[in-house]
Amino acid sequence: MQQTSAFAAPYGTSRRPAVTGRHARPGKVTVLAIGRAVPEMMIKNEGLADNFLRDANVDDPIMLAKLRRLCETTTVKTRYVVINEQMLRENPNFLIEGAPSLGARLRISGDAVTKLGVEAAVDAIREWGRPISDITHLVYVSSSEVRLPGGDLHLARHLGLRPDVNRVMLYMLGCYGGASGIRVAKDLAENNPGSRVLLVTSETTLIGYRKPNRDRPYDLVGAALFGDGAAAMILGTDPLPVLETASFELDWAGQWYLPGTETTIEGTLTEEGLIFKLGRELPKLIEANVRAFCDPVIKRVAAGTAGNLQYNDMFWAVHPGGPAILNAVEKQLGLEHHKLESSRQILADYGNISSSTCIYVLDHMRRHSLKLKEKLAAGSNAAQPGSGGGAAAEIEPEWGFILAFGPGITIEGALARSLS
Repeated sequence: MQQTSAFAAPYGTSRRPAVTGRHARPGKVTVLAIGRAVPEMMIKNEGLADNFLRDANVDDPIMLAKLRRLCETTTVKTRYVVINEQMLRENPNFLIEGAPSLGARLRISGDAVTKLGVEAAVDAIREWGRPISDITHLVYVSSSEVRLPGGDLHLARHLGLRPDVNRVMLYMLGCYGGASGIRVAKDLAENNPGSRVLLVTSETTLIGYRKPNRDRPYDLVGAALFGDGAAAMILGTDPLPVLETASFELDWAGQWYLPGTETTIEGTLTEEGLIFKLGRELPKLIEANVRAFCDPVIKRVAAGTAGNLQYNDMFWAVHPGGPAILNAVEKQLGLEHHKLESSRQILADYGNISSSTCIYVLDHMRRHSLKLKEKLAAGSNAAQPGSGGGAAAEIEPEWGFILAFGPGITIEGALARSLS
């Protein structure tokens, strides 16, 4: 018997995008819907430094100056977070150095990521327009919780998925988790014809929220950069005419890790929560290796019908780990500045949401393309920033990359076709 979710709203009417001119190839996995969800609490980076240190009872002019500078250089304008003043009052150990607080963090985080994940999944299912009982597989990604049964089962229960849904759980992958989830969902859909795979990523910074310390400079980076949120995708092959509309097709997905870089990003689960360490060398490592990852993949397209495809002929859904990472990718691949516009916009509006971020970027690109098509249909061809040729020049190219980075150092990516 299916159980009713305590969080989910009625799925309502489908909001599928209009059918477009490009078509999915038989047997290729397609993205059939995308959903998002964020907490109600929005914070602005403007003025955050003073408020954050005051709430943490930190009187340190040097840390204040550093955090003010970080709030500007991260380019983040707004973020959404689970943590609030009432939560801090009820859990004073969250801001006491050395005080045990892991149990409370995991309890609150578990509830929060389930709630956000359900909301994102409902958003995607509403767009998809088919019954939730048609979901055959669930892939769940999070670096924000640890519990038994896992978050995958809690999602399945609250959504009312079939008891025989096949579940996969990916934990503690960090910022490349969303791209890994896409790869796993793609493999499941390809190898199970007729299946429909629900991918959910859900993250909250609560598990690592703490009083800043001069000996841990990354505390300030985290305070200025990261946000909370969930994303969802529905994937499957051979979209059903009329009933389903695909926005992207996935041609290839894979990952690399860079030997000898295991300590560049580290996270240790302690009684105080998750303690992070981030090496300054990360942007340089990505810059030095991203082309070697991408070059063999682009040859797949060049060997087909696309001919002499160049990086600037493609769209780029790059995980915005921070401005330095985006700048490194742009520089090494020789991308025109507007190619990473969606990544920079998501970073400004939401911050770095770990595994969820690359899906937000892909969704932003999709929505932007649909708006431009609507303008063209209405007869408007006004020039867009960076287009050099009106709205027509801003329509998404056919081929593109989904790209993310995280602990390992791991580079994870997928080659995609835009069907919009």
